[in-house]
Formats: sequence, structure tokens, C-alpha cells
Amino acid sequence: MKYDLIVIGSGPGGYVAAIRASQLGMKVGVVEKSELGGICLNWGCIPTKSLLKSAQVFEYLKHAEDYGVSVEGEVKADFTNMVKRSRGVAESMSKGIQFLFKKNKIDHINGYGTIIDGSTVEVKGSNNKKENYSADHIILATGARSKELPNLKQDGKKVIGYREAMTLDKQPESMVVVGSGAIGSEFANFYNTIGTKVILVEFLPNIVPLEDEEISRQLERSFKKAGMTVMTSSTVNSVDTSDKKCKVKIKTKKGEETLEADIVLSAVGITPNLENIGLEKAGVKVNSGKVEVDEYYRTSVKGIYAIGDIVHGPALAHVASAEGIVCVEKIAGLNPEPVNYDNIPGCTYTSPEVASVGLSENAAKEKGYEIKVGKFPYTASGKASAAGQKDGFIKLIFDSKYGELLGAHMIGANVTEMIAEIVVARNLETTGHEIIKSIHPHPTMSEAIMEAAAAAYNEVIHI
Repeated sequence: MKYDLIVIGSGPGGYVAAIRASQLGMKVGVVEKSELGGICLNWGCIPTKSLLKSAQVFEYLKHAEDYGVSVEGEVKADFTNMVKRSRGVAESMSKGIQFLFKKNKIDHINGYGTIIDGSTVEVKGSNNKKENYSADHIILATGARSKELPNLKQDGKKVIGYREAMTLDKQPESMVVVGSGAIGSEFANFYNTIGTKVILVEFLPNIVPLEDEEISRQLERSFKKAGMTVMTSSTVNSVDTSDKKCKVKIKTKKGEETLEADIVLSAVGITPNLENIGLEKAGVKVNSGKVEVDEYYRTSVKGIYAIGDIVHGPALAHVASAEGIVCVEKIAGLNPEPVNYDNIPGCTYTSPEVASVGLSENAAKEKGYEIKVGKFPYTASGKASAAGQKDGFIKLIFDSKYGELLGAHMIGANVTEMIAEIVVARNLETTGHEIIKSIHPHPTMSEAIMEAAAAAYNEVIHI
């Protein structure tokens, strides 16, 4: 069968690219061997947020009396039903993609896709039968998987990745989480909240190491306050799984120590899915472990494109979606603006939440900017106090000379929703005083953005 476009992979890059292409009049086929929606909808973004919401509700109920609510009897976390709810949410979202494919007349080609050349995709079905499909354009959107370290091999039972962490048969009494990026911190937060004894181990000096240093320190304080053990500047040397409990040897600044836990969760990053998709045979260039593309995601082979986790850039769902849209709009003959990688928001859905965009304070200084920094604490926010969520603050960084908003760094309740305001503001080249003069509703958490901007210019009212 002949298509205008074939997309290999149906994650947030692939399915969004497919839908946009269909909107632009293309005949589209999507090759996917598993559930539609990819890792994000089925094993990543969506089901993890479901688990975190369950943990948040559990935390609320444990502290119901703080809100003037009486709860009779002991409040318990039902781990099995939390997992069941999470899987149900994921399945519902995957079915939503099926509906969108039907609505947009997109063919789901069930099987494993391999590129033969710039216009041919071979698909191996579940019956091992192979069939070739032709297309004028092919987009590779094969995503990534959990990264394995040589000294931290995953067996799927005692040493696990994020996928197994979502579907354990029973709640572990203890867990060592290795890696404190978004995935590690979120799972550490979830399991710690529902009663598992969690030790979070990070190789670098700060947890969530891509975040502004002040944000990292605040999250570490919040984690420790919640009863979690946090070990930074620490390395896992080995894991012994021969006994009932895992014995984890950790190298710290003070020397080596051995930890015991039921489960070790490896959250040390992801590995792009580049193997066995035909890159070498088709002649597609790979650079530093990722597919080499231009600003419109064209590879070295005419007719073949690549987006998402397999190309250079932040491995985030919303980035893959944006790349997919730019890619197909260029294919369709439009003139889309390339993705601005300097204005990509990042979110970590812990409690408190973390969100950021743009330069950190240290990065701005390293680039030679003279800066103004404004901070507003949640302890001074009326809405945060009313919500009983006073951990956190908003930090804005401005260029002193022109007032350009260089970066925003947030920790606290609802900040993953609030960061979009900053992304739009930066896109519109909004200055500090324009934010100060934009009336924010009261009482809201978002007022803290206005107040942080005012703090940078010594105009803050409420602190």
C-alpha cells in the first residue's frame, strides 16, 4: 500500500505528527507493535501521574484533621488498587488515540517497522509475516527505553526500571531509587508517600540536577521532611540480589556503605531505540548515539525524518510533539518556525512540584549577563496557606540591561500548571515590568509570579 507519510512509533511525537499530517491532507499510516500512545501514555507520563495523584489523596486523608475534616478509622494505601487505577487511566488514554486515528482516517499498521530505504518500510507482524509499505516520507519516532548501567543490571524482579515500578505485585517495604531526575524523584516521592522506606541515591551533588541549585536544595529539604533518605554525591558500586533483600554497595564521600532493600529502582536515564530499525542499511547518519537531523528533522537520507527521544534535544513528550508538528508542516510545504530549544519547559511532578524554563541563575552568570533575581516564597502566598501547601517559592531571573526574562524556576503546589505563563511571556519577549503590571487574580498561586517579578525590581508588596 502507498502512503504520503508513514510514521514508525505512536508516542507523543509519532501520533501527533500523524494527526497533523492528516489535517494537512496526507494519507498516513502509523507502524506500532504495541499499544497506541507509546511509552508516555502507557508506561510513562500518564500512568505515573495517576499514581502520584493517588499518593496525594492518601496524604490529604492522613492529614484530614489539619483541614477540619474527621476521618474515622485508619487510612490505608491500597497499592493494588492504585496500580489498577493507573493502568485503567493509561488504557483509556490509549483508546483515545485509537479514536483520534479513526477520526483522522489514519491507518494503524500493527507490527515492527524497519526502514529499507527513503520510501520503503518493512513491517513484521505478530505472525512473523513481513510486508512492505511505500511512502513519499517516513518519520522515525521510536522513542527510548530505560537505561541500564553495567553495575546495575535490571532483572525485572529485584532490580527494576520504571515500567516494572508501575506494576509491582505488592508494595515493597523498602526501596533504593538510583537517579534523582524526574523519573527517579517522582517514583521516590510516590513510594515514600504511601509508606515504603525510600533511599534516593544521586551521583551528582544535587537532586534533580538539571534544575536551579536553590530549587534542588528546597526539594531535598522537602523530601527529608517527608521521611525520605537522600544521598547525593554517591555512586552504586554493585547490587547483590542473591538473598531475600538486595544488598546495595554505595560509594559516598565518607567511604563505602551497604544498604539493604526489597527493591532497587534504576532511574539513571533513557536509551534511544535505534537498534534494528534499518538505520545502517538505509544510510541514516547517527551522531553521539542519536540520529543526526536538521532544524526540520530531515536526516541524511532524502525522505526519512526523525523526531523525539532519538534526536538531540530534551527527551520530553511535549518536545517530541512540537518536533512532529514542525516536521510535517515543512513536509506539507508550509513555513513553520523551528522549535526554540531555549524556551522548553521542564516539569517534575513530585510533592512539591518543580517546573522551570530558560537559564538558571548560574547559567545566566556564566553567559555574562548582569542579572536581577526576584523570589517570592509560598509562605507569603494566601492561596498556598489556605491550601496547606506552603513549601516552595518562585524565582525569576531578568537581564538587568533590557529586562529580558531569562529564566524561571518554581517549586511548590501547581507550578507545573503555572510555568506555561512564563513560556508564553518569554515567547512574546515580555519584560519584568510588563509582568508586574499584568494583573493576576487573587487569591491564586500564580500571584507569586507577579510578586517575584516585583521583587526583582524592589517593588514587591507582600514580603
